[in-house]
Order: sequence, then C-alpha cells, then structure tokens
Amino acid sequence: MFVSSTELVPDAQSVPTHIAIIMDGNGRWAKKRFLPRVAGHVKGVDVVRDIVKACIEQGVKYLTLFAFSSENWRRPQEEVSLLMQLFVKALNGEVSRLHKHGVSLKVIGDLSRFSSELQALIQNAEQLTANNTQLTLTIAANYGGRWDILNATQRMLKARPELVAGFTESDLAEHLSMAYAPEPDLFIRTGGEERISNFLLWQLAYSELYFTAELWPDFDANSLQKAIDSYRSRERRFGRTSEQLQSTKA
Repeated sequence: MFVSSTELVPDAQSVPTHIAIIMDGNGRWAKKRFLPRVAGHVKGVDVVRDIVKACIEQGVKYLTLFAFSSENWRRPQEEVSLLMQLFVKALNGEVSRLHKHGVSLKVIGDLSRFSSELQALIQNAEQLTANNTQLTLTIAANYGGRWDILNATQRMLKARPELVAGFTESDLAEHLSMAYAPEPDLFIRTGGEERISNFLLWQLAYSELYFTAELWPDFDANSLQKAIDSYRSRERRFGRTSEQLQSTKA
C-alpha cells in the first residue's frame, strides 16, 4: 500500500512520480481540419506513444490516461463503435512496443461492457507486460471515479463483511482500481476544460492540477515539460503552512 495524502505527508519529488492525464480535444482537433472525429482519436494514439517515451526519459514511474469514461457511452453510437475498433487496433499494434521498452500496461474500469475480443486482448497485454518496471501505463476505459469508490466498497464488504459496522480509509483504499500505484502528483487536462470529469475522484485529493487549452493531438514532449515545470514551481503543503514546510527543509 502507498501513502495516503490525507493520512500521512508523502515525499514531494521534483519530478512527479505519477502523472494522470485527461486526453481531451481529439474531436475538436479533427473538426478544425474538416476531418471526421475519429481522425483526431487516431492522431491521439500517436501522441500517447510520444508521451510514454517522454515520461520514461523524465523518470516518471506511473502514467495514467483517461481514454473512455463511463459517461462516454452517451456519445453517438458510430463514434463509440469506432473508438472500440481503435482500442483493439492500438492494443494489437502497440503492446509489443510497450513490452520492448519495459512498460507495464494496466487497464482499469468496468470491462464487462467490452467485447470478448477486446477483453481478451487486454488480459493478454497485461499478462505479457506484468513484470516490466520502467513505467506503469494505466488506461482508464469505461471508468468513472464514483464507480471506482462504489465498486471498492462492495469488494471490501464482500471480503470483510464485519466492516459494515465501520471501516477506515486504509480498509477501502486497498480495493480501489489503482491500489497498486501512488496517488497522482500531477493531473493534466488538455483541451481547455477545467474540471476532472469523474476521473480518479479518490486519488486526486492532493494532486497538483494543470489545465491547458492545447488539444490532445497537439500535446507533445515540450507541452509535458511545461506542465512539469509548473508542478515544480508549486509549494506542496498537504495541509501544512509554508513556515512548517520550510522548517522541514532546513
């Protein structure tokens, strides 16, 4: 189990250990170029490849990407179908490359709504890359923060029914989808929107938030560097005063 930022003060590193990103703006990027929305999503996959590489070079150990929310099923059926096809294609085309570069791939969310083919590809990709340690890349697909907390509560009570009378944060945290990772140090959202949209509601409690108008297909290693530079300029107090923080550095 990793340190909870609301129970203990975690170490604040100059390079974020864990970066979480909402990859927003694919459709608008395509629309600006008079292309179908799926063209933006295809370009977005290329950006993921570049950002994974940049994170490895920076020394980031965990990268979590919000690929498809539980609310995205509300989109036009044609777009949803194309996104599922793109997910299959990306897994078929990228997993061997990720494995070669020492990346461990994990997919979190309610996978039961996906096709049996997609579920099998996810399982095989996770098994193939399970022992890699260079970077843990997590894809959140059919994921929602509220779903995660409710699901964790159900799993906890099934495993330990006696906790229905009362439980702690630690009791619940070990059943969350990302119990294997520290809380994100830095949260990035591209596309100009400034909200977290039901993403990692529990885990983002003390994350530094960074919003950019840059659309995801335009986001690159330099964009990531700007976000990390912004992170480095901040004072991470975790409830303490500035004076207390300075005294710990003395």
